[in-house]
Amino acid sequence: MAKDYADSYEDVSMFALDDAREQALLDAQTECCFMWTTSDGDPVGVIMNFVTRDDRFWVTCTRRRKRVAAVEARPRVAISVSSRGTQIGVSQAVTYKGTATVHDDDATKAWFYGALAARVRPESAERQAAFVHHLDSPGRVVIEIAPDTRIGFDAENMFRNSPAGPSRTEV
Repeated sequence: MAKDYADSYEDVSMFALDDAREQALLDAQTECCFMWTTSDGDPVGVIMNFVTRDDRFWVTCTRRRKRVAAVEARPRVAISVSSRGTQIGVSQAVTYKGTATVHDDDATKAWFYGALAARVRPESAERQAAFVHHLDSPGRVVIEIAPDTRIGFDAENMFRNSPAGPSRTEV
């Protein structure tokens, strides 16, 4: 066993997700946990599909969702992306804190709907078109998240030289 391992996991900050693995994660994963706060200060998060563009994250929902009014009132949000369910390895994750902006203009919807459809329905142009049609409803908004803080973690890095070793799914 290599001696260059951490003898405890009290401080995992040394197991950061590097830029290349972060990009691979963002390219492979289509879902995130989008988080905001309620008017009572309670944290809330939901799983949503996302698109990245211009170093920002973009998600969508209908204006009727409580998160829209919450984000408009308190635009500080967080978004977390995990490698779970992808083929790039286990326990890679990155969380971003940032400021959200709600868009309901046609120009944003026009590029976003197609980008999201291509991301979540890559197998068929026909299915992408059907998904865009499904998204294009009168009350839909697009939420832009401009991140300013990043927290990354790479468990493969943590377990690489650890006596705990790789998990069975990493072998």
